[in-house]
Amino acid sequence: MIPAALATATTLGGAGALAGLALPYRLRVLVVGVLTAGVGVAGGAAGVAALGGGHWSTTFPGLLPLAGAQVAMDALGGLFTAVAGAVVAAVAIYGIGYAAGHGPHGLGSRTAQAVLPLFALTLVLVPVAASVSTFLMLWELMALASLLLVLAEHRERASVRQAGVWYAVMTHLGLVLLLGGLALFAAWAGGETFAALRASAQAVSPTARGLVFVLVAAGFTSKAGAVPLHAWLPRAHPEAPSPVSALMSAAMVNLGVYGLVRVSFDLLGGGPAWWWLGLMAVGGVSAVYGILQAAMASDLKRLLAYSTSENMGLVLIGVGASGLFAAYGDRPLAALALAAALLHVVNHAAFKALLFCAAGSVLRSTGERNLDLLGGLRARMPVTAGLFTVAALGAVALPPGNGFISEWLLLQSLVHGLQVPGVAPAVVLPVAVALIALSAGLAAAVFVKALGVGFFARPRSEKAAAAKESPLPMLAGMGLLTAGCAGLALVPGLLGDGLDRAVGSVGLPGSGAVSGGGLKVRLASISASLSPLWIVAGLTAALMLAAGLPRLYARRRRRVNARLWDCGGGAPTPRMAYTATSFAEPLQRVFDDVLAPEQDVDVTPVRESSYLVERVRFSRAVPDRIEHRLYEPVLSALAGAGRAARRLAGGSVHLYLGYGFVGLVVLLLALAVGW
Repeated sequence: MIPAALATATTLGGAGALAGLALPYRLRVLVVGVLTAGVGVAGGAAGVAALGGGHWSTTFPGLLPLAGAQVAMDALGGLFTAVAGAVVAAVAIYGIGYAAGHGPHGLGSRTAQAVLPLFALTLVLVPVAASVSTFLMLWELMALASLLLVLAEHRERASVRQAGVWYAVMTHLGLVLLLGGLALFAAWAGGETFAALRASAQAVSPTARGLVFVLVAAGFTSKAGAVPLHAWLPRAHPEAPSPVSALMSAAMVNLGVYGLVRVSFDLLGGGPAWWWLGLMAVGGVSAVYGILQAAMASDLKRLLAYSTSENMGLVLIGVGASGLFAAYGDRPLAALALAAALLHVVNHAAFKALLFCAAGSVLRSTGERNLDLLGGLRARMPVTAGLFTVAALGAVALPPGNGFISEWLLLQSLVHGLQVPGVAPAVVLPVAVALIALSAGLAAAVFVKALGVGFFARPRSEKAAAAKESPLPMLAGMGLLTAGCAGLALVPGLLGDGLDRAVGSVGLPGSGAVSGGGLKVRLASISASLSPLWIVAGLTAALMLAAGLPRLYARRRRRVNARLWDCGGGAPTPRMAYTATSFAEPLQRVFDDVLAPEQDVDVTPVRESSYLVERVRFSRAVPDRIEHRLYEPVLSALAGAGRAARRLAGGSVHLYLGYGFVGLVVLLLALAVGW
């Protein structure tokens, strides 16, 4: 089952690439969309088979450049392959309608349509790699394919080109870190297959293992969008076509988590507490900082990109807590924390793909991403508004949203982790719980802003007022993602055995966390359970009472229609309502020291007298502080070095010969000293 499914996915991916190059516009959009969906279905089937207990390893039988590659699939790889396949299938269907509305350019161009199925193929194949060379080859193919798709609309906006440069630099910085860490590991272990690394890990010195962990953790957390290596994410996601944004945020960033779990737990076999304390610190900062930046954002897709950083931060907290518990000897609790992290990966993939697709639906209909220029979409795009609401419930971790289940389980593992002896757990775990609670509260404010200003307020532009619902393929793709969110929210027990096998594949005992259609935590010193179905039933009953009782009471009273007294103000206009910027202003004041907003007041006097003011212009911006303080100085220094280096190239042949002579002398001296 597994090899046949992967071979089918490879064949469909290659056929899709050829169709994207050869077919005319209308036909290629349809054919490539169907074949890409087939890649997702086939890859997802292989992942489900592995989650069901299947295991497979071989030399890949496919075409070049994958021929001869070492591949294997266990339950952990199956989980990430199944998630990627499901997202790819739904987004590919959505992408048919999206690309059809943009003409033969952007996502509908030959290049983008040829690259899209290859990108989908790499998403389902990366978790199958079983050697360092195979993994890095597939990782780089995934990075290059996603870069080309991010640049799909580079002719339309200069900001796309700038985002592409940032993404290219950051993703290849991550590749260098991974290459260095995994190459050192392979050299010290005496082999580059995962089986050889796994067998020799304990023979490697603790210092060397720590160095490998630091390098690969930096590389993988960069791909996951964790702070401070997140700078590419809020730039690339908004500028990429929305189906590509959905694939990157719901599938590609997950592979950063996969690589981290695979190397640190499976290949290295775990490590000391300081590994995991650092990882939890990165996760906590990413969760809070990401959601704070999302709260300040007025660009809908940028808001969702920062929300991805927040959710990946929560996953990293779970992974770090799992390693910490294992380092202190409590392996059942470590299994529970890892199961919570993996479940949140699945939940985040479902609701974030739906959020980006809904944002793409808005963008396609209005041409706007700025929430301050939207509004009134609930009446004009009711299906999109309803589906966005379902996904937003998952993102804020409130019942009956699917994100509630995994965050509840994560909190359970952290709270009960206080029983683990040691100073570090006693200090770190309460802080982690507080950060998760803070990020959840801020997430609620973020999506109330997105829904209230973007969908429920009055339209603030002619484009928003003229918006129309998206075509059927886009709604069908979003409908599939909505069904996934609903299933994960109501019956997470369907993942129970698969999660246990995924956790067990890295050497931890099965957690038994999810079972029976609800959520059950069954450990030696923990007794807690939660049934999502009962929560939904209770909420439904409460809503029916809240809506029905006033109506019953109103029937007994005579209704009189009258104009409300408006104090002479007249009917409200969109200018009287909250904008996204004004909605976030109270939060900005609270976190002023963290966000460091920049403001400028420009006073223009009249020509006749400097004491009389003609115009006052006030502007206030909230830049990414880490980008502003960390990356901009580095970029300025590099630009200065580049300008200085220009002086070395004066155009003189004699000068160039001198450079060559000096270089030769230095080389000979180095060889003489070394000899």
